[in-house]
Amino acid sequence: MTEENPVLVTRDGPVVRAVLNRPHRRNAMSQALVEALDRLLAELKADTSIRVLVISGAGGHFCAGLDLTEVGAVESPEDKLARQQARNQKTGARFAAIAELPQVVIAAVQGAAYAGGLGFVTSADICLASADARFSAPEVRRGLVPAQILPWLVRRMGRSEAARLCLQGHVMEAEEAARTGLIHQVLPDAAALEAAVQATIADILQGAPGALAETKALLAALGPVSPPAYAEAGAQSFARRAASPEAEEGIASFKQRRKPSWMLS
Repeated sequence: MTEENPVLVTRDGPVVRAVLNRPHRRNAMSQALVEALDRLLAELKADTSIRVLVISGAGGHFCAGLDLTEVGAVESPEDKLARQQARNQKTGARFAAIAELPQVVIAAVQGAAYAGGLGFVTSADICLASADARFSAPEVRRGLVPAQILPWLVRRMGRSEAARLCLQGHVMEAEEAARTGLIHQVLPDAAALEAAVQATIADILQGAPGALAETKALLAALGPVSPPAYAEAGAQSFARRAASPEAEEGIASFKQRRKPSWMLS
């Protein structure tokens, strides 16, 4: 299926909105979607006239993470290992690119923010969510690992809460996500969420552009999100798991809406 406009981009003065636009897949990250997002991030990095980026999702969901139909594509083990390692490296670089933007980045979350979608949540500077938002890192239930989102979760939530979220693999509701520090504010519905986004934008625009960008640079200077070798090690780990029989079974069971074999033994 060919998809046009997997990311809808609009500009209103100094504010850009990027809407992840695959509602039929809960805005899961296809290759086309992430390539479109990468192009936007590269443009924003060099555009000092833009001061705020708002990331949201179409159709009542934020982002369900990596599109597992692409992870589960039939190919040789060697090709799968190489492709998944390269893809996972790019995933980590994408989260870093969001965090390193000179603009203030707001994530506005409705519905599902799962797996890699959590990377967009945690690499954004500010995250606002409606009460129906749900957060999960279910990779281990699919035979995979949360390689590139883990450092960002640890930075936002702390190691203990991030460990629980990733190892338990459960769905966290919005109020609990706010309590753990994963998100900043919960709003009762979509209308209230949009009002809060608008109010936050108005606050940000009162700040001087250079001072805001320099403050973000100082925050980054406090320390990297992970050790220098982590991104490569994480990509290798993800690739090994993606090419494993566990991932094949985990993804198949997810698609077939059944329990994976390791739950039946």
